[in-house]
Amino acid sequence: MTETIVQKIAIIGVGLIGSSIARASAYIGAAETIALYDADDDARKRLATLELGLVAESAADACRDSDIVFICTPVGAVKAAVEACVEGLKPGAILTDVGSVKANVAKDLSTAPGHVHVIPGHPIAGTEQSGPDAGFARLFDGRWCVLTPLDNPGEGYDDAVEVLTAFWTRLGSRVTTMDVKRHDLVLAITSHVPHLIAYNIVATAADMEEVTRGEVVKFSAGGFRDFTRIAASDPVMWRDVFLNNKDAVLETLGRFSEDLAALQRAIRWEDGDALHDLFKRSRGIRQSIIDAGQDSAAPNFGRDAPPEDVD
Repeated sequence: MTETIVQKIAIIGVGLIGSSIARASAYIGAAETIALYDADDDARKRLATLELGLVAESAADACRDSDIVFICTPVGAVKAAVEACVEGLKPGAILTDVGSVKANVAKDLSTAPGHVHVIPGHPIAGTEQSGPDAGFARLFDGRWCVLTPLDNPGEGYDDAVEVLTAFWTRLGSRVTTMDVKRHDLVLAITSHVPHLIAYNIVATAADMEEVTRGEVVKFSAGGFRDFTRIAASDPVMWRDVFLNNKDAVLETLGRFSEDLAALQRAIRWEDGDALHDLFKRSRGIRQSIIDAGQDSAAPNFGRDAPPEDVD
């Protein structure tokens, strides 16, 4: 039997990512004990029936004796979650998160007591689904997990980073480290702005007076359907992302607006060469993503239903 990485983990906020960590940890044997807590009453009731781990009565209770504590709330709720965990955090515990914004979250995590090791993290994996039922054990297979270690950490910090790296690796992730500001800029262009565009396009289509909502639904082509899939993501989570990564998002949006204006001019002046060059370059980037194993070339953009958990 494969040895566990740690004896106990706590997961605070059990939605898509949190429940996937629980399922993957149990299936692979990464932790001996899994403790869960969610501030939402309905979520806790559902957790009691899913048997993903021990459902605690409070965040602090879930954290007691835990070697790693995963804060899996929306990024806007991280500080409150840390405050709720404080009484249960043991000396030497690893406190980490899964949010797609790191600079502000690192500050919120760092409000924890000095006897714990704060290591912000971000598994770059997910679907548009949310809630305790949305997770599955193989969500992290082959996906990157970015850790953003703090500057000037205390004694034992490097060992803690190694433990957390080993844990995510056991769950199937490819782990790397990055500066928090670099992370937030990279994610602004690869994730945050694409989501913002998706939300906006879907809203624009629904609001156009010349097109009825029924026609938008009935005649949706593949591109628009993919935008609606992205726009189906948790609105609370994405509200918090944009409010907490506004500088990088606004910088990226500025560049995007300039490029969009150039594309608008090319269409107006019937500059076919400029359009062809842009489309060809973009197509090459898509192939690079497939070649890197971050998506499939299968029909429907490779986005079939998530695989079933293995019993």
